[in-house]
Amino acid sequence: MTKSLSLPLALQPHHDGSALYVPNQSPKLGEQVKLRIRIHDALGKVAEVRVRFSESGEAFPTKPAKIWKREGKWTWFESSITIHNPKMNYRFYIKLANGNVLWYNTQGLFELNQPDVLDFRLNTFASAPKWGNKAIMYQIFPDRFARSEKANAHKTPKWAIAKNWDDEVIGQGPGTSEQFFGGDLWGVIEHLDHLQSLGVNLVYLTPIFPARSNHRYDASSFHEVDPLLGGDEAFIALIEAAHKRGMKVMGDLTSNHSGIGHEWFKAAYKKPNAPESDFYYFSEKNTKYDSWFGVASLPKFNWNSKELRKRFIQGPKSVVAKWLKAPFNMDGWRIDVANMTGRIRDEDMYLEVAQVIRKTMVDANPNTMMLGEYTGDAAYEVQGDGWQGAMTYSNFTKPVWRWFYNKNAKGDPGFMMWDGNYQGSGTDLVTSYNQFIAGFPWHVRLHNMNPLDTHDIPRFKSFAIKGAQKVAAAMQFTFPGIPVIWAGDEFGLEGFNGEKSRTPLPWNNERRHDKSMLPIYQQLTKIRKENSALNEGSMRFVYASDEAIVYVREDAKQAVVVCVTRKSDANILIPKDAVPGLAKATNLFGGGQIVAEGSNLRLPADALSANVWSLRSNRG
Repeated sequence: MTKSLSLPLALQPHHDGSALYVPNQSPKLGEQVKLRIRIHDALGKVAEVRVRFSESGEAFPTKPAKIWKREGKWTWFESSITIHNPKMNYRFYIKLANGNVLWYNTQGLFELNQPDVLDFRLNTFASAPKWGNKAIMYQIFPDRFARSEKANAHKTPKWAIAKNWDDEVIGQGPGTSEQFFGGDLWGVIEHLDHLQSLGVNLVYLTPIFPARSNHRYDASSFHEVDPLLGGDEAFIALIEAAHKRGMKVMGDLTSNHSGIGHEWFKAAYKKPNAPESDFYYFSEKNTKYDSWFGVASLPKFNWNSKELRKRFIQGPKSVVAKWLKAPFNMDGWRIDVANMTGRIRDEDMYLEVAQVIRKTMVDANPNTMMLGEYTGDAAYEVQGDGWQGAMTYSNFTKPVWRWFYNKNAKGDPGFMMWDGNYQGSGTDLVTSYNQFIAGFPWHVRLHNMNPLDTHDIPRFKSFAIKGAQKVAAAMQFTFPGIPVIWAGDEFGLEGFNGEKSRTPLPWNNERRHDKSMLPIYQQLTKIRKENSALNEGSMRFVYASDEAIVYVREDAKQAVVVCVTRKSDANILIPKDAVPGLAKATNLFGGGQIVAEGSNLRLPADALSANVWSLRSNRG
């Protein structure tokens, strides 16, 4: 390994595709785009920097980059490429004065040339609405959020097992999808003040359509809101009330499947001549069919059907469009199991379906956003030409869980099975994050959801070491992407699997909860909103050890420095010139002080601490 490859993390070259490094964040075909990289003097004297970029399947180098500016001991080099194709990838070639050649890509600095798959990605699909960059999401599972007095007027449906709000949730086995607590949309409206005080500006509702389960992912219709939730009237009222408070509302759509109670399925089951017969993958005279993971109650849609597309996802009269227009005026869709939609055996219409949905959304209301669920790695498929961001666990949730994992926790967090139910280091977190975030263009990265937990997985608190939620929440609100508060996180609720995490909220102290978390989330949402670098700024790690991580978010206006710890780390030293001006930064969260020690700065090292500092940038 050369000396240049053993540089401290804080002094490594950096580029990440953000506006500091790629000023044109929405390039069009034929436009020239500037690409910048910052290189510290510690790397050695630089003789030449070029960009190796793809064009029409071939690789080309740019002319030698020019020096854009000097900033302390950092030199910013600038080159430019022409956007010849909708999708392009690139990496940096660095030649030192001593003749050594280095390559810089999404994974860092290398002596050997690297595979294209690890390149930075740039495309012309940056179409997400501006409000998405500043979104703070709150996820609601309607049956468990709040129950209004109006809900008492509804009889318990035949499929359901009635529950009182203070009953324990059935975590597994019979009754899990039938337990019915009766939360409704009127109840959500009654607690919008809570969401507003929390700093939320995007409400994401899991399905609201009629179904035969409490989760409603087995829709029986897409044309009305479940009367048990208050029907269309309550939904219209909720969106109007949310909009008055400056909040957006996002729905949840199952483009992969319906329920067996759905009107389309019932019209075609055992009826091969029905117009809806080609909506699903029927066989044996429509008595058998393909379903989601073999779950018989969730028959899979067949997107070869032109009529299905017309009714469901394509055009102004489709289901997708209906809810984005008056009188509903919803602000977007989260698409359930987006990674599986349109895929079965030798058929793959995944991207085509995503693009049709997105076009319908743009035509109905261009100020809407579409996010796709990916339980696994989403990076190389979610590029912005379909889904504009991903609900995924690989790049943020799982690395954070692993760092704070409680080896003595009871139970098994099944969603971590492929990633290891063990405690990893802070260095592991940084490595995993960089690997799983690498394939996203920057504009998609800004719209990925960053949850600690959701309705489908255990609560973070149940498997984390005691006191970790505060630190992990600080990371949510300071990493690139959309911070997600799953209803109940702010009450410090627990749950050892996805079902148990769907706990009715303790509005009247119905169950034990942690009152200390609410002001923490309120403080973090305020910091997120008031600091531009946290919404769109670049992301640069400057320190990583077993027990601590330090990173910087930067834009043209400011730099925000974040230090988070698991256990105490007495060696959190950052070279002064790694972040010029850091010694004079203002603490926004945590109260920790930065102390100068020779050519370094020592950051607070207390166990389970989170500190956030801000300083103005002189960068133009």
